[in-house]
Amino acid sequence: MLSIENLSAAFVAGAPVLRSVSLAVPQGARFALVGESGSGKTVTALTILRLIEGLTVSPESRIWWGGRDLLRLPERALRAIRGQEIGFVFQEPMSAFNPLKSIGAQIGEVIEQHEGLPRAAVRERVLALLAQVQLPQPEHLLSALPHQLSGGQRQRVMIAMALACRPKLLIADEPTTALDAQIRRQILALLRELQQALGLSILLITHDLPLVRRFATEVAVMQQGRIVEQGAVEAVFDQPQHDYTRALLAASFVGAPPPVPQAAPAVLTAAALRVAYPSRLRGRWWRPAPAVEILQSVDLSLAAGQTLGVIGESGSGKTTLALALMRLIPAQGQILLGTQPISALSERAFRPLRREIQIVFQDPFAALSPRMTLAEIIGEGLAVHEPALSADDRRARIADILAAVGLGGVALDRYPHEFSGGQRQRIAIARALILRPKILVLDEPTSALDATVQAQILGLLRELQTTMGVSFVLITHDLRVVRALAHRVMVLRAGQVVERGETAEVFARPQADYTRQLLADEVLQP
Repeated sequence: MLSIENLSAAFVAGAPVLRSVSLAVPQGARFALVGESGSGKTVTALTILRLIEGLTVSPESRIWWGGRDLLRLPERALRAIRGQEIGFVFQEPMSAFNPLKSIGAQIGEVIEQHEGLPRAAVRERVLALLAQVQLPQPEHLLSALPHQLSGGQRQRVMIAMALACRPKLLIADEPTTALDAQIRRQILALLRELQQALGLSILLITHDLPLVRRFATEVAVMQQGRIVEQGAVEAVFDQPQHDYTRALLAASFVGAPPPVPQAAPAVLTAAALRVAYPSRLRGRWWRPAPAVEILQSVDLSLAAGQTLGVIGESGSGKTTLALALMRLIPAQGQILLGTQPISALSERAFRPLRREIQIVFQDPFAALSPRMTLAEIIGEGLAVHEPALSADDRRARIADILAAVGLGGVALDRYPHEFSGGQRQRIAIARALILRPKILVLDEPTSALDATVQAQILGLLRELQTTMGVSFVLITHDLRVVRALAHRVMVLRAGQVVERGETAEVFARPQADYTRQLLADEVLQP
């Protein structure tokens, strides 16, 4: 169905990023492309539909689709293929959506452009698609803007948009990164059903090897822009031939968090924390629509050198809790930074304290300014909080923190779009760590990283906790990460805490039915 032959490509005045890539996706296949961050997986996928500007493709490269070479089609002909014959699920949904248009309008636009249906029919199709990807209350989501949805909800909307015109091939770039285990299983089951019903072929780009084993029929392994091994999933996973494939399969992140110092003081405390948003439903002047509570009276305490893991399904309020603790959204309740109340402080008074509590956002591409270089992004905090630092000292600090997160030697004048998803996530971690904060809020810090880099990042975080005494609020869907890093765990559901306690105790003897369900859904072994 799709055939890539001798695909070599490079960015202007740069080293090659793809080197003689050849692969074929048969009709009805579930084909996975795997490899570490920066190996060229996403560049390969985007090149299929010529979605990268400034990329020079070698003359001998060919991408065949229905007897046509996509690399040489005129733009008008290619536009008819994008979305209608080949759907694309992008890695970072927030950066792929138009922030000013509603979810319903953005999905409907695809249908209107390719099928020209009347507005009523488009609306019904959009509602059906939202229901198909298990999003609750689709009618309410039609008028929602992207920022009003959780990361997992945005990812499901992106899948609905890609399937809107029933394409023959679906290219899915990390389609389950921000989804909890239960929804991930549902999405994979949905893709299987659609594949069987529509004869759909799927090209899956992922670093999640357990997912590949459960879902894909064929797999290709990429390293530094080359395909080093490919074949049936069972053959490649059970009898890998290449050393790199064996290293990927052997990578795991085991271990336990370092012990919390005796009598460690509390560095962050929250009491009766509550966040509510106005309802998207229209009220009346005499009876306004009730507010929607996202967090309902949440309490927490975090000691110096301790990690608190916050888990729960997509939309449970985890990211809202992180933003409320950072005072990035309005919230009711009491927040103490050490012994100092910060809830009532003005932004001017709170600004010097921001260096004490930093955050790694869930979507790094949306959180990194596209107009700033790597040096400017990492050094921005130093310029604000340590203005007396010399340019040489600042550059040395930037180089040190980049080396610590595995990006040593990277050119500092590059921009975020020039990095892979996993590299951008490491940049976001470096930006937060450079100020040596006491508290680090980590919102899905390893979701876009392959297993080898996950192990490196978790090892780095444990080392920082030991040497600097930094405390973490860890928000994640991955219970393996919680086991490896968190001392205590808090389980959120629909904005309420349903269970909390020591991580080992909660995982071994969960008390709430919901916690037992989360543990049953999660695949704890790679």
